[in-house]
Amino acid sequence: MTKLHKKAAVPVDELGRQAVMAAVKDSGISPKEIQSIYIGEMGGLSGSICLGQRICATLGLGGVPMANVESACSSGAIAVHQAWKDVATGRTDISMGIGVQHLSGSRASGTAFAPDANDPEGIQGVTMPGIYAMRAMRYMHEFGATPEDLALVAVKNRRHAMMNPYSSFQNPITVEDVLNSKMISDPLNLLMCCPNADGGAAVIVATKEKARQLGAKLVRIAASEITSGIFTNGFRDMTTMEITYRGSKEAYHMAGLGAEDINMVECHDAFVISEFLYTEAMGFCGHGEGVEFIRKGMADYGGKVVFSPRGGLLSCGHPTGCTGTAQIVEATWHLRGEAGDRQVPDCKAALTHVTGGGVYGLDNAACTIHILTR
Repeated sequence: MTKLHKKAAVPVDELGRQAVMAAVKDSGISPKEIQSIYIGEMGGLSGSICLGQRICATLGLGGVPMANVESACSSGAIAVHQAWKDVATGRTDISMGIGVQHLSGSRASGTAFAPDANDPEGIQGVTMPGIYAMRAMRYMHEFGATPEDLALVAVKNRRHAMMNPYSSFQNPITVEDVLNSKMISDPLNLLMCCPNADGGAAVIVATKEKARQLGAKLVRIAASEITSGIFTNGFRDMTTMEITYRGSKEAYHMAGLGAEDINMVECHDAFVISEFLYTEAMGFCGHGEGVEFIRKGMADYGGKVVFSPRGGLLSCGHPTGCTGTAQIVEATWHLRGEAGDRQVPDCKAALTHVTGGGVYGLDNAACTIHILTR
C-alpha cells in the first residue's frame, strides 16, 4: 500500500499503480498471473470513468475480468471480497482487490460528507458529523460517557499512529488538545473526527496451493461478509449499530470464531463515538458497556483486544475507497509479525470492519467485515 497523504502529489491512478506494484512485489508473483481484478473508489469522486482499467493499463494487467465497485467507504473492502469470492468459488487461482482515493483533488475536498441528497436526512441538511454527534449525545445521556471519555479514543489512536510510518498524522495529542480543538458538531471536536486523505492499497488473494508454491507467508481469509442497511421510518436506537451487529454475527459464524478469539480490530472509527458503539456491536462488551471498556484500556495494547493499531481513520486519515483495503493490509502485517513497533503480540486472528454511506433511519448503507487468521 501507499502512505496515506493529507494531499498526495500524484494523481489517483498513480496511487493505484503504486499500491498494485507494492502488492505484487510482496507476493512474489508476476502481474500476468492475476486472473481477475476489482477496484473500489467512492462515488466516482476522481471524475474518472473505468478507473481500474486506467490504473492497470500500463502494468500489463489487461485482458482479464476487471470491474469497478462502489459502496462509499466500503468500496475497497468489497473489491477484496469480490477477489476472495472468485478464488473461493474456484473461478480463479489468483485475484486482486484494489482500493484507492484522491480526496484532496476531488470535488469533496474540504467538505463534510452528507447522506445522499434524496434521503430525508440529506434533504434536511444532515451531515455525517451531525449524525454521529447525535449518536454521541444520546450515548452520553444514556450511559454516562463524558467528552473526556470520547477524547480518550482520539489520543489512543494518535499514539498508535505515531508508530505507523503510513499514517497521515504522527504528532502526539492529549485529552486537553482534543477538547480544545475546534467544535465541529457538539459534542464532537475537530480531533474527534477523521480527516480526509489520499492513498491506495491492494490485496492479492490466492488459493492455498498457489500461495504455498510462491513461498509466501500464509494469511487465511476466514470470513468475508458484506451486508446492507435496512430502511425504516420507525424508531431506531442511535446507540446501537445494527448493521455492524448483523455483519459481525455472520462473520463470526463463517469463521467459526467468536469475539473472544480476536486479537486486533481495524474498525470504521470515522468519529470517536464509533469505537464505543463498535466494541459493543462486535461483542467485546455489552450494550452501554463500551465507555467502561475504553476507560479501562481494554481496547488498547495490554487490554482485551487492540482496536486500530495503525491509528484508525482518526489518525491515519480516511481515503474513503481505500480504507477497507488498507485495513486488510494492516491486519496481514500483524498476522505475519511484520508490523514493527506497533505489532500486536502473538496476533492469531484479526477483524477488519468498514461501513459505507447511510440510508433513511440512521443506519449505514453498507458494511463489510473480514476475519483473517494465520
